[in-house]
Amino acid sequence: MFDPVISGLPAFASFFATGIVLLGVFFALYVLITPYNELQLIRAGNEAAAVSLGGAVIGFALPLAVSVAVSHNLYAMIGWGVIAGIVQLLVFVVARIVLPRINESIPQGRMASGIFLALLSIAVGILNAGCIA
Repeated sequence: MFDPVISGLPAFASFFATGIVLLGVFFALYVLITPYNELQLIRAGNEAAAVSLGGAVIGFALPLAVSVAVSHNLYAMIGWGVIAGIVQLLVFVVARIVLPRINESIPQGRMASGIFLALLSIAVGILNAGCIA
């Protein structure tokens, strides 16, 4: 009864571990490209930073999950994960160009900016996931 689950555990573990590593790399890169320190802002109770960063993580995790579902090997999953990460990083860069004051708004805790950036990241992540599928 549990044979398919047990026999699938090694594949699950490898895809899951790879996904966690990709998520960690994306998280580190995203925090590096932003001109403010999200983690410090979040520790200080800045909700706009938490929402914005959370949206970026969800926007990356959505296509990453689809890449796991459609990939038949880890290399394809990693490739799609790298593309998804690049797309999400570009979302932030474009948002900074279109809304240059967002660099000030997030550290000041302006929720409208945090929500907008989060929803933009999630929307692009959904589109990205659909393109992978």
